[in-house]
Amino acid sequence: MRVKVQEEIAKMDVNQAKQEHLLALKVMRLTKPTLFTNMPVTCEDRDLPGDLFSRLMKEDPSTIKGAETLMLGEMLTLPQNFGNIFLGETFSSYISVHNDSTQVVKDILVKADLQTSSQRLNLSASNSAVADLKPECCIDDVIHHEVKEIGTHILVCAVSYTTQTGEKLYFRKFFKFQVLKPLDVKTKFYNAETDEVFLEAQIQNITTSPMFMEKVSLEPSIMYNVTELNTVSAGEEGFSTFGKMSYLQPMDTRQYLYCLKPKPEFAEKAGVIKGVTVIGKLDIVWKTNLGERGRLQTSQLQRMAPGYGDVRLSLELIPDTVHLEEPFDITCKITNCSERTMDLVLEMCNTSSIHWCGVSGRQLGKLSPSSSLYLTLKLLASVQGLQSISGLRLTDTFLKRTYEYDDIAQVCVVSSYLDPES
Repeated sequence: MRVKVQEEIAKMDVNQAKQEHLLALKVMRLTKPTLFTNMPVTCEDRDLPGDLFSRLMKEDPSTIKGAETLMLGEMLTLPQNFGNIFLGETFSSYISVHNDSTQVVKDILVKADLQTSSQRLNLSASNSAVADLKPECCIDDVIHHEVKEIGTHILVCAVSYTTQTGEKLYFRKFFKFQVLKPLDVKTKFYNAETDEVFLEAQIQNITTSPMFMEKVSLEPSIMYNVTELNTVSAGEEGFSTFGKMSYLQPMDTRQYLYCLKPKPEFAEKAGVIKGVTVIGKLDIVWKTNLGERGRLQTSQLQRMAPGYGDVRLSLELIPDTVHLEEPFDITCKITNCSERTMDLVLEMCNTSSIHWCGVSGRQLGKLSPSSSLYLTLKLLASVQGLQSISGLRLTDTFLKRTYEYDDIAQVCVVSSYLDPES
């Protein structure tokens, strides 16, 4: 019997040790309220309730006068649960430490840390201890943190204090929550005939509420200039292709288009057009519900640039429409993409519809690495319709290597009696 009594006393001592803290810790998430929506209940006048439901809805203060049957409200309601937290939003929390005892507590230190999968962050506004806390008094603190990681987050709140007898006590509480992904971003690259690159960004709202897309911009790398192609010019002003109210409904997708062109100081370097090039990163800013702002920045976007071999030939100037059997000019740009000097010879081969005017087999001279030269060539078309320009050959006399260029561009050939602009 004595052993059982001692065991019961030991259990009581453990329970008392668990309840001996003089301070109480409360943690609440701070979120904005939402609009209250009611569920309208109606019936026909000939039914048993008559106009009872209609009169009740008109007397309900949460309904809009004149639109009682719509699920709209003018009142705000406080959040009833923790809610969802999305990447890019700001997590705000209210921390309160209350003295539930009848004695003065000294040297109170409240610390709030946020533990993620990769790091531990200190969110406390102040790391200094409070000298004393009287009974029925509290210490309040509000913390803010911009969420930058997806997955499990743990808010660790620790409280240490000293009693009147000089005993130092300490306890912690853990609050676990998940951070979800708000947007699904997909990118596609399109390489033009020139060095221009077109970027299509597909942005999908994967939350359960609409978003107001405040800004979607592309911050280019130092090698590129960017032009947004998401507006339509109307005189001196332009308007968005998505309309005045840029809302993105749940699960809707929107395409944004950008044109990137290498800066002149980089465009002349062959290294820019070879290998993997860094394009830039997307900056997305949105608002939800009552103006809560979220922001996301993607990592550096990279695209695999097309390979041009040792020598690249591109057209700088070519007419869209030419007349039948009338000479026209084109301007070509030849770039040495290799790491050695080339001695080039230009040959021109006629096709059944396109004929070159000039001397074939002429020397172009030496071309050093990463340098370019421009050529103006004359052609003549003998067949109407959309014709392809082919038949250019470049030969490096040092290595006896020939580079062939066919279907480098197309022109529309019309009769001389027709106006190409009509």
